[in-house]
Amino acid sequence: MANDEAASERHNADTGEPAIGFMSQIRMMLRALWGSPVRSRLIFFWTLILAIILATAFVQVLLNDWNGTFYDSLERRDLSGFLHQLRIFAVIAGVLLLLNVGQTWVNQILAIRMRDGLTRDLLGQWLYPRRALRLSAAGILGVNPDQRLHEDSAHLSDITTSLAIGLTQSTIMLVSFVGVLWDLSSGFSVTFHGQPLAIPGYMVWAVFLYAGSASLLSTVVGRSLPALTAERYAKEAQLRTSLMRANENLTAITLQQGEETERRRIDGDISAILKTMGKLAMATTNLRWVSAGYGWLTIIAPILIAAPVYFSGDLTFGGLMMAVGAFNQVYTALRWYVDNFSTIADWKASLMRVANFRQALVLMETHPPAADCKHPAQADEDAVVLRNVAVSAGQASGSFRLKETDIVIRPGERIVVNGDPGANRRLLFAALAGWWADWTGTIVLPEKAHMLFVPYVSYLPQAPLRDAIAFPVQANAYGDERIAAALERVGLAELIPRLDVAARWDRQLDREQQVALAVARILLTPADWIVFEDTLEGLEPEVAERLSSALASLDRVGIIYIGRSEAFIAATRPRILHLEVTNGAEPVPQPA
Repeated sequence: MANDEAASERHNADTGEPAIGFMSQIRMMLRALWGSPVRSRLIFFWTLILAIILATAFVQVLLNDWNGTFYDSLERRDLSGFLHQLRIFAVIAGVLLLLNVGQTWVNQILAIRMRDGLTRDLLGQWLYPRRALRLSAAGILGVNPDQRLHEDSAHLSDITTSLAIGLTQSTIMLVSFVGVLWDLSSGFSVTFHGQPLAIPGYMVWAVFLYAGSASLLSTVVGRSLPALTAERYAKEAQLRTSLMRANENLTAITLQQGEETERRRIDGDISAILKTMGKLAMATTNLRWVSAGYGWLTIIAPILIAAPVYFSGDLTFGGLMMAVGAFNQVYTALRWYVDNFSTIADWKASLMRVANFRQALVLMETHPPAADCKHPAQADEDAVVLRNVAVSAGQASGSFRLKETDIVIRPGERIVVNGDPGANRRLLFAALAGWWADWTGTIVLPEKAHMLFVPYVSYLPQAPLRDAIAFPVQANAYGDERIAAALERVGLAELIPRLDVAARWDRQLDREQQVALAVARILLTPADWIVFEDTLEGLEPEVAERLSSALASLDRVGIIYIGRSEAFIAATRPRILHLEVTNGAEPVPQPA
């Protein structure tokens, strides 16, 4: 176990993921499932599967007892006894068939419920206010959260259910048949130098030694599988991200004639996966020598072990078959680890990715920010206060500050924050929004006011248009007349007949239409304060004027526009603030 913990931490150091030990991963995921709404259903189905496994074990013991009587009747050439045992077998086999089918169904339902609880828990942790955005800047964990939420959680649910049921079944079978095998071999003795030598539980010790050697050899041969499997998942995620980004930026790639360059870059991701898969293939092949070798040997091993007793005359043919059956059941239970070594390695890798993802999300709330990384304060006063605010963009990009050192913005006031060419206005917007914490000075926001932050590119969900306009509230919050009036006000009257059409609106609409839709959303959404991030830049003059006029009509709404927009300045006549460069910052590209 200590080796598992150390291996986990070494892998995390390589990938940049937070170090969390194997047992901590298990405890975290158990707590997540215990706190999920599906807890009662999980308990019910686990109880049901346990009852089925216990019943199956009981009938398997009956079947093993039947072996002795059946083969003894064959040895005696007793036809009537033979036919009677066939009828008993039909009943036993029928019951085992029903139990097997029932277990298969419960297995599937249990995996579905596990995925239900796990995926919804991860989704809730990820889309907790501000966590997803902060995670996106947190390193490798923020690169592909979609895969951890979708593929990794689904795979972890399926494989956890399969392994847990298999381990439970093997344990119950082991307990059931160890006693049977001990009773069968309690009187075994072998002749050594002409003297009988009794070995109580002779075949029990033999099967433990046999299975132990198989498990030990599998552990040694397959020790690299968990790390290689985790490495493969990480590289698969990187390839998936690269393909997704290329697909989303096909227009830019094509216009810049960058297909060949992008192909070479993605080729590198594919090569990295194939290299890891080659190592996995070799490790799996080496492990196959052990599992397949012991698998074939097991066909004859119990007979070889019991042969001295059988040939000494102390064991009938039926008794030999009973001993062989019990030996195989005990060995099958003991070699569960050998048979599932690759699957366990896969499970550990999936568990690590999902648990580390959840741990990173939880730590965002439990770890306080550093002393020099603050967040905006909130106060009862209905005003925005900015005093000596300076924002850092890191050592490579320098820092920026508001030239005005003592700023108080009252309700209904219009503000434009302009700036030097090298000043990164977007980071000031991020600092006000609360997801960029590297700044100094004082930022105080109204505590009770409804503040709306409008980024340069607003999110449009793939949904009916009325849902896209109403986001993040439900579409039925606004009537059709209000939605139609807002669309007309921003110049999108042609979209009114398409309110119930579901589409990728971020692709269906051009940049100007998307900005107009964002302003229509603002007209519908009650807000006391609105903060914009260069939203109107790059629009046609008449479009910018129309949207600025719509924003200027919002009574008693405080507007802070961070960016340059002559149309907004002309429509609102705002107070101008200045963001200036304070040290060696390179010019920052601003929206056209």
